[in-house]
Amino acid sequence: MPKKRILLIEDETDMVYALTLQLEAIDYKVLSATDGQAGLDMARKEKPDLIILDLMLPKMDGYKICRMLKFDERYKQIPIIMFTARAQDQDRKLAQEVGADAYITKPFDSKALLDKISALLKK
Repeated sequence: MPKKRILLIEDETDMVYALTLQLEAIDYKVLSATDGQAGLDMARKEKPDLIILDLMLPKMDGYKICRMLKFDERYKQIPIIMFTARAQDQDRKLAQEVGADAYITKPFDSKALLDKISALLKK
C-alpha cells in the first residue's frame, strides 16, 4: 500500500524539520511548503491525503488557502488541520467557517496531532 502523503504548509523551518522527522518515522510521506502561495500550488498539484496548515504564513494566510481548497470540488475532500499559535475562540470559529477539519494550537502535543492525523486519514 502506498504511503499516505501529508502536505505541511509551515514557515518555521525548525517546525517543518521536526514534524517531517516525526511523520516519516511512522511511515508518512511528507511534502512541505514554506509560504502560502507555494503551499496552495503544491496542494493543487499533488493532491495530498492530508494538509497541516499554519495560519500565519508569508504571501497568503492559512484561512485563505483553506477556503480556496475547501470550496473547490476537486480538493474539498482533503482533510485540513489548522496548526497555529493563535488560540482565540474567534480564530477557531473562523477556521471552522473556512472548512478546517481540525484545529491544533502550538505549542502542541505530538500525540494529539498524530492521533488527529490518524483519525482523519481513516475516514
